[in-house]
Amino acid sequence: MNYIAFEGTTKIAEGSLLEVALASKPVVDREGSLPVLLLDAASSQVVEVDFRGEAGDVAWRLTEPAKGPGRPKLGVVAREVTLLPRHWEWLSSQPGGASVALRRLVEESRRANGAKDRIREARDSAYRFIRTMAGNEAGFEEATRALFAGNGEAFKHHTSAWPPDVRSHALRLTAESWDSALSQA
Repeated sequence: MNYIAFEGTTKIAEGSLLEVALASKPVVDREGSLPVLLLDAASSQVVEVDFRGEAGDVAWRLTEPAKGPGRPKLGVVAREVTLLPRHWEWLSSQPGGASVALRRLVEESRRANGAKDRIREARDSAYRFIRTMAGNEAGFEEATRALFAGNGEAFKHHTSAWPPDVRSHALRLTAESWDSALSQA
């Protein structure tokens, strides 16, 4: 996974979480620095990092193995699914039981809707990013409308005055949505 860090609107680093956190640590510790924000570079979800202590302390906390429920060797994570009784009855009657049937249904849906899902995910990620990093910038509302309308040229136009690092990452996040939308036309 790739992560990205910003001090205000200036990109600090991009790479693994450990690399980005260690590159961000001196900025966080610097007197008078702007707020530092770490994001998952693909989903634009904010990532919380505990910067207390020295760089080695930060690194240790990030590399300490997490323990939790599920079957970690298989990558299985237990979660709750709420269904109606008739859904549970149908699932339990399927070959292999409910888990196998649900995995099969998910895989079929992923294959059938893959391109649409990628466009939606790219746009959702781009929106999370621009809302967080450029919500007060000129052209934000127009850029948002262009994003969800699938109008790449208008999006590029309305983001042209944004801080360079913010604009660059926003354009990178939206690139797949424009490319995928064109290939479906």
